[in-house]
Amino acid sequence: MRVILEQLRHDRRFRDNVTAWKVLPAREAVLAPFPEWLDSRLVNALRQRGIEQLYSHQAESLELARQGKNLVVVTPTASGKTLCYNLPVLQTVLEDPDARALYLFPTKALSQDQVAELQGLVDTLQADIKTYTFDGDTPATARRAIRASGHIVVTNPDMLHQGILPHHTRWIKLFENLRYVVIDELHQYRGVFGSHLANVLRRLRRICRFYGSQPQFICSSATIANPKELAE
Repeated sequence: MRVILEQLRHDRRFRDNVTAWKVLPAREAVLAPFPEWLDSRLVNALRQRGIEQLYSHQAESLELARQGKNLVVVTPTASGKTLCYNLPVLQTVLEDPDARALYLFPTKALSQDQVAELQGLVDTLQADIKTYTFDGDTPATARRAIRASGHIVVTNPDMLHQGILPHHTRWIKLFENLRYVVIDELHQYRGVFGSHLANVLRRLRRICRFYGSQPQFICSSATIANPKELAE
């Protein structure tokens, strides 16, 4: 990155259109040890990825989720937000194989990227945790398997609205055992799209109550001024 910036800085066509250059000092990372109660398989999987400690916001998210709190995680890009929800979800499924989680992403492309990352962590765990993408491209034969055995179902708001909630009687295993609902890129849900999602989530919570579950919500967002207000 430094090389690229230096090249741009010496490019006259680019340099003449820049009004100021500012260098912001780096901040020392605030780290925290793995909680004692974190499953040893998760700890080993993280260490295999070169992670010996958690960032403070990851450790705090993990602890608050353990306490049953709903969370909104607001940190800059590439700050490790993904572990703020993957760790609580995987810990819960390792403790209770019947537990289920529903991940919502605004686009299919983002869903695919996150599933690849999540599946890599699951593979390192060597645990029987089934992670599936459920969207318009999912074949009918795979959908039956997802409904029956998917621990973590990754989808988008429109598919939740059209493909899951109207057919909730086929998703009894999911709704009876739903422990977490993860909403990534929360800041993208504004305007009409945001209003649509708010109503979809109201329907989701009503169906969960019908099946006797009360999932926790973990939302993640880029840096915005009012994350709590937006989530509510």
